Amino acid sequence: MKLELNGYVYDVEIIKKNNRNTYVRIKDGKIVVTTNYLTSNNSIIKLIKDNEGSIIKMINKDSKKMEKRDNFYYFGKKYDVIYGFNDVDITVDKIYVYDKKSLDKYINMDISNIFNERINYWYNLFEENIPKPNLKIRKMTSRWGVCNIRNHNVTLNYNLCKYDICCLDYVIVHELSHFIYPNHSSSFWNLVAKYYPKYKECRKMLKE
Repeated sequence: MKLELNGYVYDVEIIKKNNRNTYVRIKDGKIVVTTNYLTSNNSIIKLIKDNEGSIIKMINKDSKKMEKRDNFYYFGKKYDVIYGFNDVDITVDKIYVYDKKSLDKYINMDISNIFNERINYWYNLFEENIPKPNLKIRKMTSRWGVCNIRNHNVTLNYNLCKYDICCLDYVIVHELSHFIYPNHSSSFWNLVAKYYPKYKECRKMLKE
């Protein structure tokens, strides 16, 4: 089924289950509706039209995620990757490299250096008595960072490299603050704000 919203035509996928409620989500630019077997298409169309404003916001958010996924972003900047060059060279908007394997090797090494440099920078700024963090970097689907108080590990999401470096700094401050407050109390957020006053802006960027 197709449906026009705000001047654009969108595909609508309807998944019918033994649900009591109807749920609407956006996946790869498509409106996906999960509902009960007895729900009519007319009811679904009315539901979407009645919530058009909210759904358009969801579509715009999904579009930004797709752009980051389908294009090469590195610390907030979009680059065109050009293969076939023996040496890695990064200009204002282009990366010249031999092949994808070479690019991944270079980026992994660069990320390791940058993440280590930033976590050491913030650790040295902390006036509170916190342990020296052991940095781990890995791809995570639902969290930007994890602090393990017991073994002093701070794990940072590899995908932070796609965002402006201020987002990396915020997540580091966030995780280091958990060594003092292992919760999200007001005292915790006050400590985060002490070192990163604009943390709310970074949180918003990471949700886009």
